[in-house]
Amino acid sequence: MKNALIARLLGASLSIGVLTGLAGCVFAPGGDIDYDTTAAPVDDIVDVEPITFGLIKAQARADAEARQSADGDDAQRELEEALSQELNSSTRAQLAPNYQYHVGPGDILTIVVYDHPELSLPTGSERSAQEAGNLVHADGMLFYPYIGRVKVSGMTLDQIRRDLGEKLQPYLNEPQIDVKVAAFRSQKVRVSGEVETPGVQPINDVPLSLLDAIAAAGGLSQDADWHNVVLKRDGQQTVISLYDLLAERNAASAGDGKDRLLKDGDTLYVPDVGTQKVFVMGEVDKPVSLPLGRSPVSLTDAIAQAGGINEGSADASGIFVVRRDREDPEKLATVYQLDARNATALILGADFTLKPQDVVYVTAAPVSRWNRVVRQLLPSVTTIYQTTEIQDNLDTLGQ
Repeated sequence: MKNALIARLLGASLSIGVLTGLAGCVFAPGGDIDYDTTAAPVDDIVDVEPITFGLIKAQARADAEARQSADGDDAQRELEEALSQELNSSTRAQLAPNYQYHVGPGDILTIVVYDHPELSLPTGSERSAQEAGNLVHADGMLFYPYIGRVKVSGMTLDQIRRDLGEKLQPYLNEPQIDVKVAAFRSQKVRVSGEVETPGVQPINDVPLSLLDAIAAAGGLSQDADWHNVVLKRDGQQTVISLYDLLAERNAASAGDGKDRLLKDGDTLYVPDVGTQKVFVMGEVDKPVSLPLGRSPVSLTDAIAQAGGINEGSADASGIFVVRRDREDPEKLATVYQLDARNATALILGADFTLKPQDVVYVTAAPVSRWNRVVRQLLPSVTTIYQTTEIQDNLDTLGQ
């Protein structure tokens, strides 16, 4: 229904443009074409609200409730709970206090039996620990003298050490064994998208969290979308806001935010900023599109980044924020108006946080009729919505 309304609006805009062009025929030799320039009313599909202190407080409460409530279906909530780990400090050890690495196929182990050098593979300055180690084969087995093939896949180093000691007991008197991983090659995660060095990262004996993986990839690039990082696991995906994650961690000195512990096969995708932008148009010094990165953008901040209001032509009472209504299929958008004829009203603008795809428009005409002003905005806004929706679809297909 929403797409149909947008298409209808686009069609109406195109029809008006065609009729306007045909109007030139009145002044040309030949026939005369009658036309009607009456535009369809927009009151039914657009809501208009003034930006007031009460509105800002209400939106702040709504945003806080939205962050506290669990989004998505039951499967998504269960996945999110499984991924979430409470942090008592910033150390990795407290993220996973009982974490132990489990050996897998492809790993190379270094096994040393003290006082029995014949059981250790020959080493030397020309051979690395990986070259001299014991390879865990694809079936999870490795070969060791006296006891032959031993299954080690899925076991911790302590378990392997005890198992080898028991199996060597008939041949050696109380063998003292040390087992280490010379090369971690069985488990990995992939970090892709807008990071400085995308690629594969091994999982080792130190637990790898989401923030650790991004840091190891060189951090986010300048065009990264901080709000929609995608973690894919076991055929499911969850969207994580790094901005919210870091904000929660910095909320208290103890670090009470939530990080995620990654496991083998996880894919971390950082999209580019894409449609996560706001657009500033109209009577400003420099119309711009502003990416929403690590920090929120307020209405006053957006106008400042556009060079400010054009003092000679702008109507200070007509600063609008056009926000698409995604909840109600019968509504196209909500238009918020800031009356800045009193400069102190810009303080309200500093507390009005913009959302992705918001359109900030500063009008030049006096605000006498809402319908007339909104009708002027709709063609540009509808074009932006259509463009960003196409981009969203392309991004979804590309993931």
